Amino acid sequence: MRNTWLSPRSAIWKYWTSLIACLFWIQYCYGMPHVIRIGGIFEQTDGPVPLVSAEELAFKFAVNNINRNRTLLPNTTLTYDIQRINIYDSFEASRKACDQLSLGVVAIFGPSHSSSSNAVQSICNALEVPHVQVRWKHHPMDNRDTFYANLYPDYSSLSYAILDLVQFLKWKTATVVYDDSTGLIRLQELIMAPSRYNIRLKIRQLPLDTQDTRPLLKEMKRSREFRIIFDCSHHMAAQILKQAQTMGMMTEYYHYIFTTLDLMAIDLEPYRFCGVNMTGFRILNVDNPQVASIVEKWSMERQIPPKPDSGLLEGIMTTDAALTYDAVHIVSVSYQHAPQMTVNSLQCHRHKPWRFGGRFMSFIKESHWDGLTGRLSFNKTTGLRTDFDLDIISLKEDGLEKVGKWSASGGLNITEVPKRKGMNITDSLANRSLIITTILEEPYVMLKKSDKALVGNDRFEGFCIDLLKELSNILGFAYEIRLVPDGKYGSQDDKGQWNGMIRELIEHRADLAVAPLTITYMREKVIDFSKPFMSMGISILYRKPNATTNGFFSFLNPMTPDIWVYILLAYLGVSCVLFVIARFSPYEWYDAHPCNPGSDVVENNFTLLNSFWFGVGSLMQQGSELMPKALSTRIIGGIWWFFTLIIISSYTANLAAFLTVERMDSPVDSADDIAKQTKIEYGVVRDGATMSFFKKSKVSTFEKMWAFMSSKPSTSLVKSIEEGIQRVLKSDYALIMESTTIDYITRRNCNLTQVGGIIDSKGYGIGTPLGSPYRDKITIAILSILEDGRLHMLKEQWWSGSGCLGEEPHGYPESGWYIHCAGIWPSAVCFCGDC
Repeated sequence: MRNTWLSPRSAIWKYWTSLIACLFWIQYCYGMPHVIRIGGIFEQTDGPVPLVSAEELAFKFAVNNINRNRTLLPNTTLTYDIQRINIYDSFEASRKACDQLSLGVVAIFGPSHSSSSNAVQSICNALEVPHVQVRWKHHPMDNRDTFYANLYPDYSSLSYAILDLVQFLKWKTATVVYDDSTGLIRLQELIMAPSRYNIRLKIRQLPLDTQDTRPLLKEMKRSREFRIIFDCSHHMAAQILKQAQTMGMMTEYYHYIFTTLDLMAIDLEPYRFCGVNMTGFRILNVDNPQVASIVEKWSMERQIPPKPDSGLLEGIMTTDAALTYDAVHIVSVSYQHAPQMTVNSLQCHRHKPWRFGGRFMSFIKESHWDGLTGRLSFNKTTGLRTDFDLDIISLKEDGLEKVGKWSASGGLNITEVPKRKGMNITDSLANRSLIITTILEEPYVMLKKSDKALVGNDRFEGFCIDLLKELSNILGFAYEIRLVPDGKYGSQDDKGQWNGMIRELIEHRADLAVAPLTITYMREKVIDFSKPFMSMGISILYRKPNATTNGFFSFLNPMTPDIWVYILLAYLGVSCVLFVIARFSPYEWYDAHPCNPGSDVVENNFTLLNSFWFGVGSLMQQGSELMPKALSTRIIGGIWWFFTLIIISSYTANLAAFLTVERMDSPVDSADDIAKQTKIEYGVVRDGATMSFFKKSKVSTFEKMWAFMSSKPSTSLVKSIEEGIQRVLKSDYALIMESTTIDYITRRNCNLTQVGGIIDSKGYGIGTPLGSPYRDKITIAILSILEDGRLHMLKEQWWSGSGCLGEEPHGYPESGWYIHCAGIWPSAVCFCGDC
């Protein structure tokens, strides 16, 4: 074995060699340039004083924070080169990009406009320098921009988020209003929804080259489009909201969805208490304390006076600013994790790419960072941001509040359950003033009789007025009662136009219709109804027929003449048979002289006259002192007694009923009877629910009745119930109307009665405009007073009345019973005279 040893000089040489190699290795592995540069190209607005964009301010803000904190790039200083261009100037954008590449930038940010961005993107692809965008840009399917990354959420994912929200709200109809042609691309998933989902969309475009949207808003208001999706910038959205308020379109009946991610930058203070439903999306993760701290710091540095009439909040970090801030950080994170790279000056005319550009672009697409807008990650092929979270925000009385969340992986998750069709439905109606439309009809709504001049709600009384008071006490709202101008309930004409109270609700001139308003299929299509507060049907109102004229021998009326003939024949037959049988039977013969045993003279008690007398005595249940002795005659007598028992009992019962109730002779007893004749005219109230029932009915009887009424509209159809009642009383006319109203009328007018049964079954409900947030609250209150009996008490109060004047009490008439039996007296006199 060979022994080796080193001299001191060799050992020292080896030590220094190892130390130098180690230092070179550390420098190779961890060393970075002390200064790296990024470029930013931003548009500036035209004007006497060009305004600096929010993206440029956020770009500087992010670089300063990185250099100040020293957590991302501890040994490196981040610098920037900013170039400003005019909007739509793609040539200037190309020249500025080449200037920045000659300075040796590792990435270029912006510009935001499409034409300028495409020019810069083409240069970056050629020289293999990453190009980072923070604005929405249409990305074709065959796009080959490999050196491209966009932090703005992918438009297809945003479109899915809007579609999920629309489906959650269960919208069946909606209007999409877009600003420019790119809006149709951004919302393509929603626009294609009608072919896959049960939803009807109407597409409209905002006016070009002007911010006056009032003509468009007026058209949508006239068309009753209450669910609207606006795809526009937050600047335009602020103007739309201001103009919508002047148009009366900021009420609880409207629901707006804004696709802009900057809804929080709009001044929504004027709309907090108007009840409008306003929903939007937010990508800024303000729930994170670190994000909130940065946003607050941004606002502190940008304290500038607000612009008059802009409708925007100053100092708010917009989505573009937040995305720019995140873009600078994601590039810094990628550079921190990248191996040693050298940055050199690039010349556009030489077409020599940066040799580390492809590797650095890969690091950017593979990097992850929790930024202001949530988790940052890119599609490695397209460079688009497809995995992101959106907050669902809604306008409440306290301002914008987060009500849910949407993510590309988990879909929509609503944390606050919205009420029915809107997400900003007031939990209480307290302190709200509602407009009530109604119509005069007894006993529902009547003008109060008073010696004093009444004003306001004090003018009215009735069942519906008391019901309205109960609802007001429960829900705490104030109200103003207005009579419908045309005095009609509401029906649809041949052109599809509605009148009456239905039109008042459709055009939002009233919040509630509190009246005997029948719930029908056609009305339910254009307005909403509460649960019925009263059930009823359709019946016939006719004058009460005169009582049957009583004859002199009315005591015979309890039995028909046929029965009296049969009784007489039975009496004659039984008497004759008894006479014959008594003659044949030896047991009915007896010795006439029992004291003379030798006498051959015998007698029979059942002579022909006695046989008839036996039958009469049994029929009158008085007896005749004649007793059958033979078995055969006793059987005949027993059968006759049983017969007379049944006959007398039946006569007594029928006579009692006959004397108690006078028989009425009505020419019609049902709808079939009235449809088969033409002598008695009949009709309904014009433009009412009953008229609609006959008009739409497919039942042959009702079709025949409607054909009769429509052929004589001037005589069959009446303008009001009062007019119909007068026609019933003064002429041969039958009014077809609701059974509850007939009940009220017949209790107060004894000359009128209800004929037949119930034709149809419906209910009265409180009407509200379509999509009204008040319907459910009204329904719950109605069910409450229905269950505790207050609704029944109200009906009894208004329906009971004093009854018909002069109506005889139940039981036997006081002075008419002897008239029915008047024939008894002369009959008795005649019989006595014969005797």
